Amino acid sequence: MNLFEQAAQNNINTPLAERMRPQMLEQVVGQQHLLGQGKLLRQLIENDQLTSIIFWGPPGTGKTTLGRVIANCTKSRFVFFSAVLGSIKEVREIVAEAKQQRTYHARKTLLFIDEIHRFNKAQQDAFLPSVEKGEITLIGATTENPSFEVNSALLSRSRVFVLEPLAPTDLKILLNRALSDQQGLNKPDLLVEDAALDFFADQARGDARIALGALEVATAALQGDDNISLETAQEAMQKKALLYDKSGEEHYNVISAFIKSMRGSDPDAALYWLARMLEAGEDPLFIVRRMVIFASEDIGNADPRALQLTLTVQQAVHFVGLPEARINLAQGVTYLATAPKSNASYIGVDEALAEVRKSGGLPVPKHIRNAPTKLMKQLDYGKGYKYAHNHQRGFAQQTHLPEQISEKKFYRPTDRGYEKLITERMNYLRNRSIEETSE
Repeated sequence: MNLFEQAAQNNINTPLAERMRPQMLEQVVGQQHLLGQGKLLRQLIENDQLTSIIFWGPPGTGKTTLGRVIANCTKSRFVFFSAVLGSIKEVREIVAEAKQQRTYHARKTLLFIDEIHRFNKAQQDAFLPSVEKGEITLIGATTENPSFEVNSALLSRSRVFVLEPLAPTDLKILLNRALSDQQGLNKPDLLVEDAALDFFADQARGDARIALGALEVATAALQGDDNISLETAQEAMQKKALLYDKSGEEHYNVISAFIKSMRGSDPDAALYWLARMLEAGEDPLFIVRRMVIFASEDIGNADPRALQLTLTVQQAVHFVGLPEARINLAQGVTYLATAPKSNASYIGVDEALAEVRKSGGLPVPKHIRNAPTKLMKQLDYGKGYKYAHNHQRGFAQQTHLPEQISEKKFYRPTDRGYEKLITERMNYLRNRSIEETSE
């Protein structure tokens, strides 16, 4: 740490979370699945054998902290770079300096890129050649799924370490440390009620920065010899924005949970995940689009009204708008969750598509071809076609599939909901056809 960094850390105006940032490996709290004795990451750091790595985890779990710890534990030259504030030109300058350090001083460069997902794939290409040649060792930090946000070539040359949200017990260790540490609040005699400490740790949702920030606010608000009570903690702990990046992985996690809850006929869970999306500011039209798909994919003809009702919900959302439209959405969600389920239509069309891709453009049977001209009639187009309405029950036994796949069955209705009636009708018609053929 240089003199300027030390001065910043000692500055009382520096946020508490920054002042309390661990500098050595033994000071790090949590992430024992990565940093426990004998774990791979700990061994790589202690032995100064790091290859390019990606730290992936929610905010406040220690990604940047680990970068700084590595800086203090390694013999390599360490460069911290923020993808938010820096430019690709600066990356190239860093890479050029790294080449010189390696060539003339045999010294490795560890390039720590905070929020690497802020670089697009083309920008990430700028340091890929240097990673491949070993001119730099890349340490990327991201809150987004690297599978989506990191260049696949770069990802294949890096090891991903997943950081988990800190447990409440870990956060309480950090809070108690901040109370007594000279670099922190330096108030070892300040009494914090157990309920208040638990509240900080629970409501921070695994984010050390939020927990420490709330403690700092609560302490600053005290007067005289006051202690930090639960009420003080509740006032200091402002509502935490839900972890839900509409362009990131959590977006897909929540919508997946929403759909699977409806598929699992669990209206309580479906309403919860709906509320999560609405509270996080999700576009209600995105939600209802997924509901429209679900109505056909997972319910289908087991309850044909599901699609009709969901489209009505879509109209209501357009017409009413939030916040009242949440009621329309809730009605649709609970209907879909409790409706009988069938994916027979979904499976049927996918099997039909697979058959088309496999067998190609098989010829249409002549008897169901249209014959608008004399030549077509001479070629037997439409010959032998049975007009269904001219037969009893409006049904005539004949083949409509190409000859090569005439025995294929794509739609297999279930015995659930309305599809039970469809199954009975299809079986009746097939049995009658067999009887007529045998006669």
